[in-house]
Amino acid sequence: MDLKQIKLIVDLMKRSDLTEFEVEEEGFKIKIKRASGEVVSGPSGQGYSAHPFSAGPAELPRTAPAPAANPAPATASAPGADEVGFAYVKSPMVGTFYRSPSPDSPPFADANTKVEEKSVVCIIEAMKIMNEIQAEVKGTVVEVLAENGQPVEYGQRLFKVKVG
Repeated sequence: MDLKQIKLIVDLMKRSDLTEFEVEEEGFKIKIKRASGEVVSGPSGQGYSAHPFSAGPAELPRTAPAPAANPAPATASAPGADEVGFAYVKSPMVGTFYRSPSPDSPPFADANTKVEEKSVVCIIEAMKIMNEIQAEVKGTVVEVLAENGQPVEYGQRLFKVKVG
């Protein structure tokens, strides 16, 4: 991701109600949050408007990926959130959910489809870029939880997978 793309994202956030944006690609991660815009008191007691954006940590590419740095979105160990023996493939971004590479193609994954960690299960379109989403878990798809062609949010559950 280059500076021009980051500026486009910031501009998009200024023109919309988007308050948070996070993307990770090829070992580079950036998170941008828009402040609430409320007036806060500074050190001298004068009021000023909070800066509208704050950039989160940007990770530089590493020689070897660190799996602990970005927990897999599909885990069955979250307390109280997931059922034992099941995992969820979650959206890593905001965008439009597509089940297949084209309208005429069969879906990447459907109920009873066996998936591996690297299996592509869907595409999420964000800013005219088609992003292939991998299962990140080995098992069998039990249920498709998102509708084809509909918008999805960051962290939204897309597929329920029986682990194993």
